[in-house]
Amino acid sequence: MHPALTALLAGRPVPVDAWRSWWDQLEHRTLGPARDSDRAQAAALLASLTTRLPDPATLAALTTSLTERAPHPGPAHPASVNIVGTGGGPATFNLSTAAALTAASIGIPVVKTGSRAYTSTAGSVDLLERLGITLTSSHTATADHLADHGIAFAGPHVYPPALTRLARILHPLTLKPFGAFLNTLGPLLATVPVTAQLTGTSTTAALDALRRLAPTTARTLWLAHNSAGADELLPFADNTLHTPDTTVHLPAGTLAPATGTLADLAPHPDDLTGHFLRALTGRAGATATHTIALNTAALAIASGRHTRWATAYTAALDALADGAPRALAERLRARARESVRA
Repeated sequence: MHPALTALLAGRPVPVDAWRSWWDQLEHRTLGPARDSDRAQAAALLASLTTRLPDPATLAALTTSLTERAPHPGPAHPASVNIVGTGGGPATFNLSTAAALTAASIGIPVVKTGSRAYTSTAGSVDLLERLGITLTSSHTATADHLADHGIAFAGPHVYPPALTRLARILHPLTLKPFGAFLNTLGPLLATVPVTAQLTGTSTTAALDALRRLAPTTARTLWLAHNSAGADELLPFADNTLHTPDTTVHLPAGTLAPATGTLADLAPHPDDLTGHFLRALTGRAGATATHTIALNTAALAIASGRHTRWATAYTAALDALADGAPRALAERLRARARESVRA
């Protein structure tokens, strides 16, 4: 058994060198009798991390050992943001993706990361696939998409290749049983060229872990949580935003009406794309519209493009009323179709 796994299972700190050795072992292992042992150890490691997050030093060392293996994205695009949640909590439709498109439609540069569904009905990648919007395949492609449309949906190239190797080692076991841990750490593992990131957390454990890791990231990390346990800002809940410099409280009704419930934000698996596109034109109900606008306002403030919450919120509402986010989504779909024909 590898020393990293031995220490982890025993509840001892795992230093960064041990994590590096672990990834080196998986990277250089060839197929053969040792494969079953590697698979068992990988499953045990992920099961342990999913059951209970390790001590802060171990978690920081793990994060460092992964992100240092990912290709560097280059300098951050000025005043750009990412929005990605940790998953879990009440089921909602793809609010962060809707907020990303809305933010881009009012001039906020967005590089959006995400994943397939672990705990939700459909993750952002599942939705984009259904919409026909392609993910970028390189940091160069991300820059091109951002220059052309003001938004880019980053593909798997932003994540450490070691995670892909881990998935191959685990096959035929999938990563879905370990989604709680991967969703918690995932927002920090993506190497995206943005200056700020808004990450919603659905649990206190995830919030505490990410707050401790925030100083290790190159981008300014805004961490959000609320009284409803969702990983998005909600107009009818009491929201709190933790930034490196301050804590911002947004009680229910601060910007948007405090009316509405989580049922108004429920996913629509039988009408995934139709409901989402309606939401981008403000026609998926008042609660959905106000929730998208609230999260868009947070992105606008985090980016530095706006300094007043009320102004940013109103700009988002105006964009949704005009259908600008949907028009942007349609342009991205058209670009994908043209790429296929080419």
